[in-house]
Amino acid sequence: MADFIFRITPNIVLGSYTLSRLGQQALEFGSRYMVIIDPLLNEVKLQDKIVQNLNDRKIEHFVFNEITEGSNTKTIQRALMLAKESHIHGIICVGGSKAMNIGRAVAAFYNEVHDFYTFVDGAMPTTSSIPCICVPTTFRTPFVFTNEIPVTDSRNHQLRVLKVQNNLTKLVLVDSNLMLSLTENQKSTIAIEVMNMAVEAYLSQKANFFSDMFVEKGLELLSYAMYGSPSLEITTPEEVLLAQAGIMISIATASSSLGLSSLLAMGINSRYRLNKSLVSSILLSYSVEDAAQFKSARIEKCAHVMRIVPAEVKGPDAVKAFVDAIRQKIAMENLPARLKDLQLTIEQLSLAVEDVGQIDIVNKLPRSMTTDDIFDFIKLAY
Repeated sequence: MADFIFRITPNIVLGSYTLSRLGQQALEFGSRYMVIIDPLLNEVKLQDKIVQNLNDRKIEHFVFNEITEGSNTKTIQRALMLAKESHIHGIICVGGSKAMNIGRAVAAFYNEVHDFYTFVDGAMPTTSSIPCICVPTTFRTPFVFTNEIPVTDSRNHQLRVLKVQNNLTKLVLVDSNLMLSLTENQKSTIAIEVMNMAVEAYLSQKANFFSDMFVEKGLELLSYAMYGSPSLEITTPEEVLLAQAGIMISIATASSSLGLSSLLAMGINSRYRLNKSLVSSILLSYSVEDAAQFKSARIEKCAHVMRIVPAEVKGPDAVKAFVDAIRQKIAMENLPARLKDLQLTIEQLSLAVEDVGQIDIVNKLPRSMTTDDIFDFIKLAY
């Protein structure tokens, strides 16, 4: 077993109304910030709340919300230029994965003098980062706890995973009330994506006792949110359960690794800007079937932890019941069941396969896979 190294960073503040403490927390790292926020959050007046919170504590700041094209290198380069011109002390990023990726990239490369594309092409940063505070508005943040940032290369629409400094994120502030703005469809797809992340972390070659512990507890909480509590003693609101499960499983993936479904979802999103949660929810049942050939005991454990499969059902029957339950959940939520339902051709998907074959995460999958193997997997889900 590989050595286990545990670093207590970033700080995590999770609960209701924790957003009201943003200014207080930010003052620990500086008094001049760039706030990177998803423009869609204006519909729920979130930007106004954040601006007011920072103003109340006399924290200088400016808002950057030009992220309609996602976390691509062109947008990051623009944000990085504005950040340097403003001589900020740190970054506050608010929103989903787009805002998190852009904010963390700006914080990572703020002190660098080389062209940003030097790092997109594989160079490592040589300077220290500036503090980054992440305020997620969805309940999955798989990269926030790592030294990696997935971005889309604007030159060719390929997925790139930037390597950055350790301990880049200083604070993750999770306010479960922010999850209330999600639609039922969004909650359903993200919940299935979080389940997918948990299974990937559990099956990865990098899985360890620490990641296993977080996966198992995270799946238990996720099952309460998705399928209800087995007893009346658990009265925790759904959005709180989802936030708790999402954070625990995100930490697990950082300690272990994401897998093929997540990797393909990111690659397809980079190429064609399709929703990552939707793609990974489609791929989950197929990845479980693939992994059942060599890690069926672990899949069975996940099924029992989530109470999807009765305790007395064992072995291949448990795996089959787990796969069936996933597909039933997708059908119940009226989500697409196959990749062809997303109006993609197999030729388009082959490009995404070539892209992800070059990403380091491929080396952490439960089994060794070539691009031919990945393409065969895609064909099954098509």
